[in-house]
Amino acid sequence: MKKFVFVNEAAKRAFLDLPKEIQRQFGVDLQAVQRGEPPFSRWKHLTETVGPGAIELIENAPNAYRAIYCAKFAETVYILHAFTKTTNGVDRHAMKTAAERYKIMLQTLKAKP
Repeated sequence: MKKFVFVNEAAKRAFLDLPKEIQRQFGVDLQAVQRGEPPFSRWKHLTETVGPGAIELIENAPNAYRAIYCAKFAETVYILHAFTKTTNGVDRHAMKTAAERYKIMLQTLKAKP
């Protein structure tokens, strides 16, 4: 089973700021990913906007919530970002944050022996 880590404390805080019900749903999704299964929630690839292997989990009830992770490297599921979506279309600020954290993840991977 893959490990589960937040890429940094800011990613952890963002995830914990989501409503408990949404945290639970995304948690179930991420556990499935850890086991090598697809998430239960709707999802989409964010290769172009965040980086290769980045996936966005989608929950719309009643507000729109998102969690972005990458499970492509080092037998680990990295949580990059989580947020409440406030715009129609692409949330550019959230995608920029996720892309910056993706770079942090890559630097962390390079630093490992």
